[in-house]
Amino acid sequence: MEQGVVDAIHYTTVAQILAEASLHPHRSRYWKTATIDEEFTALAAKVLWCYERVAWLHQRGEVVICLDEKPNIQALSRGVPRQLVQPGQIERREFEYKRHGTVTFLVAFNVYDGTMRGWCLDKNDHDHFLWCVRQVDRHYRRARRLHLIMDNGGSHIDHHTKTYFVTHPRLRAVYTPAHASWLNQAELLLRAFTDKYLDRFDCQSRQQLVDHLNASWPEYNRRFAHPFTWSWTRRHLYTWAEKKGATICTKTYATVH
Repeated sequence: MEQGVVDAIHYTTVAQILAEASLHPHRSRYWKTATIDEEFTALAAKVLWCYERVAWLHQRGEVVICLDEKPNIQALSRGVPRQLVQPGQIERREFEYKRHGTVTFLVAFNVYDGTMRGWCLDKNDHDHFLWCVRQVDRHYRRARRLHLIMDNGGSHIDHHTKTYFVTHPRLRAVYTPAHASWLNQAELLLRAFTDKYLDRFDCQSRQQLVDHLNASWPEYNRRFAHPFTWSWTRRHLYTWAEKKGATICTKTYATVH
């Protein structure tokens, strides 16, 4: 264009040129550097020990459960119904929407068999979190012990929560290191669950979203429940920690179904 060869270049041509270029100055990506020290390694090793021994623990009557929340899911309604895909046209959705409130959805993922349980919470605090922990405890009341893997969310590390775990020794709290919530398989579950049940869901009220979530997780168990194939072990962790240069983990080492 500067040389006057053409008057204009279509934006799709520009996009193709940029996609094929070895340098992408128009793109950027965030990362979070995990501090690899003795505390990180010790915490991560406890989580990985549970994953490596999940079948052995199951034989002993012990259950490994991953807990995580998807906070503030918005209940949105569109002004015009969604237009389904058809030949020559992709699916179309109205841009304008109306908010009907939010819901926090907490899940408990059984690492051994891939099943889940879910609860819709009004608040993401220690009271609501502990209520869910008690539901998990009651559901697995025949288990000798529950290994509960969770990140360092505020409701998880609140002093009321930690006191509860101290006074209930059958419940073993296993925390992921800081900035390493990717070690929690419940995050993989929420990703798969969101793809199947939330990405294209519109509702007319907050209660409709709650009803949808409460009906979706039992269906997920019937149709899709399957344990994740987790391959990152303590041996990989120690090798990674020894290198020290590789302080950023960008791969989860798990198969999402």
